[in-house]
Amino acid sequence: MPARIPMVSLERAKEVGALAGLPPHRTTSNAFRIVAQNAEVAKVAFGQLVQLLEHNKLDFRLRELMIMRIGWVTGSGYEWTQHWHIAVKGGVPAEDVLAVRDWRNSARLGPADRAVLAAVDESLGGGSITDATWAEVTKHITDPAHQVEFVIDMGNWLAFSMLFRNLRIPLPDDMAIWPPDGVASPNADK
Repeated sequence: MPARIPMVSLERAKEVGALAGLPPHRTTSNAFRIVAQNAEVAKVAFGQLVQLLEHNKLDFRLRELMIMRIGWVTGSGYEWTQHWHIAVKGGVPAEDVLAVRDWRNSARLGPADRAVLAAVDESLGGGSITDATWAEVTKHITDPAHQVEFVIDMGNWLAFSMLFRNLRIPLPDDMAIWPPDGVASPNADK
């Protein structure tokens, strides 16, 4: 499906990114090039994204499993595909990433993974994290600053999932969707 909003040129994206104080490598993606149609929103949205990706305190593995679960449940092929590469390159075993598809029935994931994924599912289900699940999360994410970041992370990547799906932001031409096996989420756009 074609994007619903045209991308700005690479030159304009770099200009918007520079004015927003963003690292140049964050201004060339298709997502940024579409959001750059609104420079002020791009500054805020991608400023938060850069903070959470590059200056995060939350455990990398837990963050990436959380993002992958959000991508899977929401059917965001862009989010799944981009973070597949980030997670695997960052050292999360591919089998563990795939386990988020059906995490309740996977023996690959540990207690911290399960607590985070339960919290994600409760939040995505339209509710709040239950007290019991929060108690499990805080056994593994003990620092209150990291706990705040965890909840902000969930909201951030849910918002980006909505952005990717609703504006139909395309992946780069050379990137195969739904790695590693091409199996799409049942909620993926048709």
